[in-house]
Amino acid sequence: MSQSDTETAARTGSPADENGGEQPGTHQKHALHTNLKRGMEARHLQMISLGGVIGTGLFLSSGYTIQQAGPIGTILAYAIGAVIVYLVMLTLGELSVAMPVTGSFHVYAEKFIGPGTGFVIAIQYWLTWTVALGSEFTAAGLLMQRWFPHTPTWIWSAACIVLIFTLNALSVRFFAEAEFWFASIKVFAICAFILIGALTIFGVIPMKGYTHAPMFDNLFKDGIFPNGFMPVFATILTVNFAFSGTELIGVTAGETRNPEVAVPKAIHTTLWRLVLFFIGSIVVMSALIPWRQAGVGESPFVLVLNSVGIPYAADIMNFVVLTAVLSASNSGLYASTRMVWSMGNEGMIPRWFAKTNRRGVPMLALCAAMAGGLLALLSSVVAASTVYLVLVALSGLSAVVVWIAIAYCQIVFRKRWIASGHTVGELKYATPGHPWTSWGAFILCTASFLLVFFDKEQRFALGAELVFIVLCYGAYFVQQWWRKAHPKQPVQLP
Repeated sequence: MSQSDTETAARTGSPADENGGEQPGTHQKHALHTNLKRGMEARHLQMISLGGVIGTGLFLSSGYTIQQAGPIGTILAYAIGAVIVYLVMLTLGELSVAMPVTGSFHVYAEKFIGPGTGFVIAIQYWLTWTVALGSEFTAAGLLMQRWFPHTPTWIWSAACIVLIFTLNALSVRFFAEAEFWFASIKVFAICAFILIGALTIFGVIPMKGYTHAPMFDNLFKDGIFPNGFMPVFATILTVNFAFSGTELIGVTAGETRNPEVAVPKAIHTTLWRLVLFFIGSIVVMSALIPWRQAGVGESPFVLVLNSVGIPYAADIMNFVVLTAVLSASNSGLYASTRMVWSMGNEGMIPRWFAKTNRRGVPMLALCAAMAGGLLALLSSVVAASTVYLVLVALSGLSAVVVWIAIAYCQIVFRKRWIASGHTVGELKYATPGHPWTSWGAFILCTASFLLVFFDKEQRFALGAELVFIVLCYGAYFVQQWWRKAHPKQPVQLP
C-alpha cells in the first residue's frame, strides 16, 4: 500500500488495495504529487526513537540535574518520566498502527478532537522542533571551537546547516540511514560509559582518589533528598522535556515499511532503553562523583572518564556530543518538514507545501522548515533575552501538550472503534491495559503541564504557552472566517 493510499484510507475510511492500487470508488486528487515513500525499516525506526531522546541534555546538563535534586531524587525523577513517556507511547502505538499517517499527531487531533485542535497541535509540534534546530546549529559551531579555536563559529554552524539540509533533501532513506549512524554513536558511547563506570564502581578499574571500590556510598551519603523534595518535582518537569522526541515514531510511521510490525517493536524497546541509558548513566555519575560537584565545570561524563584515566576523554565526549547535535538537528528538520507537509496535505496551509519531487521529498516543506530553523537561530543571536527566550519557553511545554492530545485521541478512537461495531481483536496493535493506561497517560501529562505553575523558574513558560495556545486557536478561526468570506476554487497541483 502506498503512502497516499494509507493516509487517505485512514482519514476517510476508504479501503485501499494492499498492492498500492485504489479500490473502486476511492479517489485521490493529489496522489501523483504528494506521495511520500516508505523508505524506513524497523532498525531505522528504533534508532530514530532513541536518537530523538538522547540529546545534549544527558551529556552536558545531567550533572546540574543531580546537583539540584540529589542522586536518588534524580533517579526517581527519571524513573517517573520513563513511565509517563512509555504510557504515552503505548497509546500512540495503537493510533500509529491503525492510521500510519505522516504528521500523525495533528491528523489524529483533527479527527478525534476537532479541526481547530488539529491546527494547534500541528503548530505546537512544528515549533518544538524548529526552535530546537536553532539551538542545535549554534551548538555545532561552539563544539567545533574546541578543535578549531581560530575559525569563526558561524562557519561551522553553516556547515552543519548545509549537511543536515542535504541529508533530508536526498531521500527519506538517506535521512534514516544518517540518523541510524548518528544515534548508534550515541548509544555506543553511553553503553561504554556505563560499562566502564560499573567496573569502576566495583573496583575492577582503579579511580583517582580511591584506594577501595567506590560502590554506592555517594548515592546516600547526604540523605535521600538532600535539598528537599521540591527540586525532585522540578526535575520531573525537566525530564519530561528531555524525553520529548520518542513520539517521532508517530511521525515516521507513515514512511516506514510494515508499520504494524515496526512501530510496536520500537515502542516496547523504548522503556527499557530509556531506563538503561538515562538511569544507568545517572547511577554511574552519582556513584563516582560527589553529587555537589556533579554540575560544576564540565560534563560529568568527562569527569568520570578523566578520573579513570581514559586518554583524550574531553575530546572523545566532544565528538560524541557533536554527533548528538547532528542527530538532533537531523531529526528536528525531518519532523518539522513532515509537519509542514502534513498541514499542506490536510489543507490547513496552501497545498503547494505537500508537493513532493520524484524522490518523494517535499522540498517546499523542507525549505519552509529550514527557514523556520534559521529564523530561530537568528533570534538567538539578535534577541536572545526576548524573542528567543519566549520561543524556548514555548517549545519546552509544546511537547507535553502534544502528549496530552495523543493520549486523549486514543481514548476517543477506541470508543468510536467499538461504537462502529468493531472489536479490540480486530486491531493489529491494541494499547495494553486500556483504559487505565490511556487515562494514566492523559492525567500524568496534564498534571505535568499544570504543575509547572509551582516552579517559579518555569512559571513564565506556562503563561507563554497558554497565551500561545489561545493565539493559535484565534489564528485558526480567523483563517476559517476568511475562507468562508472569500471562497475560491482549490488549487490544482500541476
